[in-house]
Amino acid sequence: MAERKEWINSRKCQVNACSLRSEYIIPAAQPFRDYYKQKKELTQAKQQYPEIKRVQSQVLQEVMGRLDKAFNFFWKRSFGFPRFKKYGQFRSINFPQFRENPVTGYQLRLPKIGSVVINLHRPIPDGFVVKQVQIVKKASGWYAVICIQSDVNIPYKKPQGKSLGLDLGLSKFIATSQGELIARPKFFVELQSKLKWLQKRLSKKQKGSKNRLKAIQKVARLHEHIYNTRKNFHYQVAHHLCDQAQIIFAEDLNLKAMSYL
Repeated sequence: MAERKEWINSRKCQVNACSLRSEYIIPAAQPFRDYYKQKKELTQAKQQYPEIKRVQSQVLQEVMGRLDKAFNFFWKRSFGFPRFKKYGQFRSINFPQFRENPVTGYQLRLPKIGSVVINLHRPIPDGFVVKQVQIVKKASGWYAVICIQSDVNIPYKKPQGKSLGLDLGLSKFIATSQGELIARPKFFVELQSKLKWLQKRLSKKQKGSKNRLKAIQKVARLHEHIYNTRKNFHYQVAHHLCDQAQIIFAEDLNLKAMSYL
């Protein structure tokens, strides 16, 4: 991140003007530090900073890949310069490759970390192999997202059967072609008073204190509860609609832009 930012700062000034701030001078012939060049320099960084060796190399390469995606989005949108992530903002790490199945019973073996006890929701089906594992930190705890793959060829079938059209709106959540209207839930509005009360208590806590960290945790858990209720509602509606028809049509609308009207 620092190398890319210094390279851009050294070239954003006009030829006949100088930056008002002191910046690191990079030669004009110095190429931009892309993902592949920084990936090669990772071995040199490990020699200079031995503590980096405690993290698996592929995990570090995944972090560089995220940085490269952030800069690619920045070039396409022409705004939103990538910023440094402070402590606590990085809430997930990705292990992209495994030589063998890391799940044995109720334990998950992670490179450079070891075996971790997990609450396995369901066993891995026969014929599937673990491709990657993502460790995510949420307000309610730590989660492991295990991606599996199987070399099964699913034959393509032509869509046929009963069809159903959907009209997404703002006053009503969904209006179907059969005349059914699904009301829009208001999970955030129902819990807004509780969220406001928790945030008010948080603002009165001293920064850096343990009580403030506890208040932050309560606010984060309430936000996660609102997210889970919305997600559960979406799954219930999707299950209800799929039971009615085999083919479902929906408009490709920018609902986020419509909500500002």
